[in-house]
Amino acid sequence: MSTLTAKERAPRPITGRTVLIYFLGFFGIVFAMNFYMVRVAVSSFSGVETESSYKAGLSFKNDIAAANAQDARHWSVEATLQRGDTSGVIITARDAQGQALAGLTAEVRLAHPSDKRRDVMLEFAELTPGRFKNLTPIPEGQWDLVIGLTRETETVFRSKSRVSF
Repeated sequence: MSTLTAKERAPRPITGRTVLIYFLGFFGIVFAMNFYMVRVAVSSFSGVETESSYKAGLSFKNDIAAANAQDARHWSVEATLQRGDTSGVIITARDAQGQALAGLTAEVRLAHPSDKRRDVMLEFAELTPGRFKNLTPIPEGQWDLVIGLTRETETVFRSKSRVSF
């Protein structure tokens, strides 16, 4: 009695059924991966940055005028990051002569660099004129610190800086 080893076996013929199985398997894997990638892309998409690019383009002149007015004031606005047990942000606003600016309200948010849904609005209290400290806890991570100082209803100062906590 003789047995055939792997080297002695005759190769299996390629039939239409084999080709069909390979063909369906290949395109089944491609379809499954495409379905998975589309699902991940749709579920992680945070939305558009600008709702209407046309309206944003129209308001661009106003943004330029506001930036020029901000530069003409020569204000010094500093944000100091505190780490440890008393972690937080202290914002100090001074005019061109170094005097503290009074009558301002701080509107500050932490903007997530890649997902607008994770943005955090921070509540700030004025410690002394021109000096503000956050009241809400700050989550860890890398953020864009967006500072807006307003007087009555007008935003008189805006800045955006990348920070890590």
